Amino acid sequence: MNFTLIICTYMRPNPLLKLLESVKHQSLYPNEIIIVDGSTNLDTKIILEQNYFEKLNYFLVEKENRGLTKQRNFGISKTSGQSEIVCFLDDDTILEPNYFEEISKTYVAYPNALGVGGYINNEVIWTKTTDNYTPARNEFFFDGWKRKDGSRFVLRKKLGLDSDTKPGFLPEFSNGRSIGFLPPSGKIYEVEQLMGGVSSFKKVVFNQFQFSTYFEGYGLYEDADFTLRLSKTGKLYVNTKAQLDHFHDHSGRPNKYQYGKMVVRNGWYVWRVKYPKPSFKSILKWNIIILLLTFTRFSNIFTTSKRKEAFTESIGRTIGWFSLFFNKPKIST
Repeated sequence: MNFTLIICTYMRPNPLLKLLESVKHQSLYPNEIIIVDGSTNLDTKIILEQNYFEKLNYFLVEKENRGLTKQRNFGISKTSGQSEIVCFLDDDTILEPNYFEEISKTYVAYPNALGVGGYINNEVIWTKTTDNYTPARNEFFFDGWKRKDGSRFVLRKKLGLDSDTKPGFLPEFSNGRSIGFLPPSGKIYEVEQLMGGVSSFKKVVFNQFQFSTYFEGYGLYEDADFTLRLSKTGKLYVNTKAQLDHFHDHSGRPNKYQYGKMVVRNGWYVWRVKYPKPSFKSILKWNIIILLLTFTRFSNIFTTSKRKEAFTESIGRTIGWFSLFFNKPKIST
């Protein structure tokens, strides 16, 4: 199966180099690697000139093509005519040696798949349990596995605001559980959302779909938007055997105020992509959850050492919420 790896990067030469070293040791090597660099300096270009990687094509894009969704669309336009599968990876990930082999196996096992996601294995500690295990209030349980639940989800459960869908599916009031809540069971799970930085798609889907340029710059939730639109036309899967580590490099990220605004406004956008006309009950739940999470983030001013970040993000969330009353995002079709 002929496949292309696209890595969109911004001001992260050293993390990118570590990722490419892990690609070099794959049991199944990409037919082509496309690096789309939005950096405002030449550090990434220089480090790639100093380190050779087979079948790699490098593009340093100008301002008009800079930003995650624009860079992805640019990368897609540069793929070869023989490419059947397009894989995307965040530049701060490191792959297990069989990552691409497992992705490829999934398309063989599920020929109806339009997209297949990989599995991040270094962010959560899971414990195998019995199938009839009853989780504690501060635990999440799924498919015979348990993990600690975050304080926000514990609070939402107490208030009857927890997700009522499986991980990877969006409830009508949004704010569901991401594919990060799927356990490392070794199974393949059907989903309707994929994380963009560990995703792959059949190239033919890009004849109809593109990544929305509404999500400028950092592009928070751009992957949810794309895959929710795509899942209306076909099947998406996550293979928990296709594993990698994600190290969340902070270089190239927006400030916390802008991040807080994006959480709310981009979250609203993605919600309405899936549910253009939600029920009044779901609208009420969505707003309650947004205000609850904003208050929780504000309380971090007094409970964490990063007080300035907590304050600026909570202000951004608040401004983002108020802005929806007079300037809602326009949903692109």
